[in-house]
Amino acid sequence: MIVHAEALRREFVVGKRGARRRLAAVDGIDLRIEPGETVGFLGPNGAGKSTTIKMLTGILVPTAGRLSVCGLDPVSRRRELARRIGVVFGQRSALWWDLPLADSFDLLRTIHRVPRAVHRARLARCADVLGLAEFLATPVRQLSLGQRMRGEVTAALLHAPPLLVLDEPTVGLDLVSKERLRAFLHEVNTEDGVTVLLTTHDLPDVERLCRRVVVIDQGRVVADDELEVLRGRFAGPRELIVDLAAPAPQLDGATGLPGVTGSRVEADGMRRRYTFGPATSAASLVAEVARRAEIRDIAVHEPSIEDLVRTLYAGARPGG
Repeated sequence: MIVHAEALRREFVVGKRGARRRLAAVDGIDLRIEPGETVGFLGPNGAGKSTTIKMLTGILVPTAGRLSVCGLDPVSRRRELARRIGVVFGQRSALWWDLPLADSFDLLRTIHRVPRAVHRARLARCADVLGLAEFLATPVRQLSLGQRMRGEVTAALLHAPPLLVLDEPTVGLDLVSKERLRAFLHEVNTEDGVTVLLTTHDLPDVERLCRRVVVIDQGRVVADDELEVLRGRFAGPRELIVDLAAPAPQLDGATGLPGVTGSRVEADGMRRRYTFGPATSAASLVAEVARRAEIRDIAVHEPSIEDLVRTLYAGARPGG
């Protein structure tokens, strides 16, 4: 197991002298991540995501609980752990501001004791896929945000860590830079077996990269399952839109259509909209409609991940 946390807790002392109290930012989190997984670690602002990430990477000491990352205690063996993980914080840089990008990479090669030939091959791959070659000689301070974030991900991967921790890696990026970065992260997970733990508010990142989602709120885990399972359990109904070759009175009322919970007629009977639940197969519903009428076109609208996460957050709040 690459990450194993049991009853993980982190408290902070808040308030002025004489009126101080202890506040739990992380309150008994259990988290298990197997090698090769891609896990989205989600939660609203103040949920405890960044505090958890800082404990996983050895920056913060847990108040209570047990924690192992890559088989190591993150606090007592932090230096050794640094060689086994790659970390990208969207708001902080691992690069040297005034040095050319290539010099930052070379310094990191020395720090992690990566052989020159191995380093050269890994850098060439990252430069090719992420489009870094044209600005390797540019000082980091002169790079655009998208260029710098691609450099940050490269810096985190040059020593071939088995675990990559990403905290808001696409914050502020344009759509092209985001998709290029997502494609590369998907590649290093599927081809190199790198385990990815992703914290983000950009939910398309999660849909593109993560098979499993852990949602926390108020310092506690409120959901932990595969994304599609959570979508089926907590997201709203799906919708089938059918364009017909001709009006079909036999479809009025959706009588006998499997799993349909509502229907609507549009375009003078040429279009039908059917809502149906997660237990119903879209294929079986389409087949039944096609048996009754000639279909010209179909579309299935799935619940968005935004709706799913909103439902999970609401359910975690008191009175939700």
